[in-house]
Amino acid sequence: MISRVLSTALVAGFLAACMASLLQFAWTTPLILKAETYERQASVTDLQPVIILTHVHETAPKGEAPKDEADEWKPAEGLPRTAFTALATLVSGVGYALVLLAVMLATGREPDGPTALRWAVGGFLAANLATAIGLPPELPGMGAADLAARQLWWAFTVTGTGLGLYLLTETRSRLLIALGLALIAAPHLVGAPQAHEAASKVPAALAAQFATRSLAIAFAFWVVLGLGLGWGWAQFSKQATAPAAVRG
Repeated sequence: MISRVLSTALVAGFLAACMASLLQFAWTTPLILKAETYERQASVTDLQPVIILTHVHETAPKGEAPKDEADEWKPAEGLPRTAFTALATLVSGVGYALVLLAVMLATGREPDGPTALRWAVGGFLAANLATAIGLPPELPGMGAADLAARQLWWAFTVTGTGLGLYLLTETRSRLLIALGLALIAAPHLVGAPQAHEAASKVPAALAAQFATRSLAIAFAFWVVLGLGLGWGWAQFSKQATAPAAVRG
C-alpha cells in the first residue's frame, strides 16, 4: 500500500508540476519580471534615504554587505531561477498529492478517477480560491502584512474550508452542514492581515492580472493532479494485483 501511494503521488505530482511550470513560464513569469522593474525603480527613487539609514544602523565593516543581505540567497536570473521555480512546484505537487491521497484513504474513499478529481477541485477551493479572497497572489513590490500572520491565516483558511467542504458534501445532518458553512466563513469574518494600500509599488491592473492568471494556473494544476491520482492509482493497483494473479 505504501509503495502504491508513493508511486501514485510521484506520478501525479510530476504531471501537475510540469503543466503548471509551463503555464507559469508563459503567463506569470513575464508579469513577475515586469513588476520587478517597478520595484527597482522605487528602490532607485528611495536610494538616498536608504543610504542614510544604512550609515546610521548598519555596523558591517567597510566594503562588506550588511549581514541580512549577505546571508540572503536567491537563484540567479534566467535558467537557474526557472529551474528552481520548477523544482519548488514539483515538490509542492508531490506534497499535495500525498496529502490528498492520505485524506481520501483515511476517510475510506477509493482514489478512482471521479473521486480523485472531485477531491482535487476541493483542494483548489480550499488552498487557492478561499485564501485568495483575503490574500490574493502577490507580485514583487506589492505591500504585504507580516509573514507569520499571513501564514497563520492561510493555514486557518485552508483547514476551515477543507473541513467545511467535507461536511457539506459528505454528511446529511443539518447541524453538520451548518457547522461546515460556519467553518468556511470563519476565516473571512476574522479577516486576513493586510498591508497599507500605499505600500504597493505595482499598478493595480498588473496585480489583478497576475492574481487571475495565478488562480487559473492553480485550477489547472489541481485538475491535472486529480486526474493523475486517479490514473496512477488504477495503474499501480493493476501492477500490485498482477503478481498475485500469476501466483494463483
